[in-house]
Amino acid sequence: MLETSARLLKLLSLLQAHREWSGPELASRLGVSTRTIRNDVERLRTLGYPVHATPGVAGGYRLGAGAALPPLLLDDEEAVAVAVGLGRAAGGGVEGIEETSVRALAKLEQVLPARLRRRVQALNSYTVQAPYRIPDAPAVPPELLTTIANEARDHERLRFDYTGHDGDDTVRDVEPHRLVHRRGRWYLVAYDVERRGWRTFRVDRIRPRTPGGPRFVPRELPADGDVAAYVERGITTALVRHRATLLVHAPAGRLGHLARFGMEARPRDEASCLVEVGADDLEGLAVWVGFIGEDFEVLDPPELAEAVARLAERYRRAAGGRSGPGERPGPDQGL
Repeated sequence: MLETSARLLKLLSLLQAHREWSGPELASRLGVSTRTIRNDVERLRTLGYPVHATPGVAGGYRLGAGAALPPLLLDDEEAVAVAVGLGRAAGGGVEGIEETSVRALAKLEQVLPARLRRRVQALNSYTVQAPYRIPDAPAVPPELLTTIANEARDHERLRFDYTGHDGDDTVRDVEPHRLVHRRGRWYLVAYDVERRGWRTFRVDRIRPRTPGGPRFVPRELPADGDVAAYVERGITTALVRHRATLLVHAPAGRLGHLARFGMEARPRDEASCLVEVGADDLEGLAVWVGFIGEDFEVLDPPELAEAVARLAERYRRAAGGRSGPGERPGPDQGL
């Protein structure tokens, strides 16, 4: 049987790790009686921990939110995960998060056992971060992120002033659903009530109005729930100068790798599909479509078809002008 002080720490750890425990469950975990559990809960309350109890057969104990943050009891894997996460967070993305993360990491490393400190240091020393980050991406105040997240959690509409990419200011009334962090920027995926459709908003351009709107019933998320891919497609479509449609002679199921680029293959029939692509440069787009790895036709625009034809001719010349395997270029077939 654990001593009283050790048992209280173990009880506190259990309450932090599980939303609600029954008295018999806690008694079994700690090897004591349910009466001892009741007494230990009272001791925790005396120390300032808000332990709530629900009576009845289905009742139990759970740790509530108090006026002060109680000490967190972490196991080895949790401690390493938190330390590594704080180190990554120091890279920015949220206004003020760098300094705050460094302070928290310093406190945590100070109390980490030597065996865990070595694991964290080894992981940080032999891991290289190469984030694809948009240059000069603006930081977002943490209170703005929490405001939006709370509205999404409580299913309450959000009203805000918004500055679009063209500089125009509009007032939006939306149903917030998800926050997405992409390459140093934060985006809100929400259903625009007035425009009756899903929209993506840059969080750094949002200025919330108070009060907010009424509660709403959550909708089915776009892109089959893959909001990260939805944001990627929306940003890619909004920023590119040239858009094209390809007819790919392969079933859509073979093109699942396109999702990593924020694109999707729409089935046309069992043996072909349509793919929409975009880029700022047609010549570069002509090169990129070759990586699809399947036969395709350019349906639109004609300029991309011409760029693909020029590239194909250049590749043919680079291969020595051979029309088939085994043929060698003549002496007058220079590049």
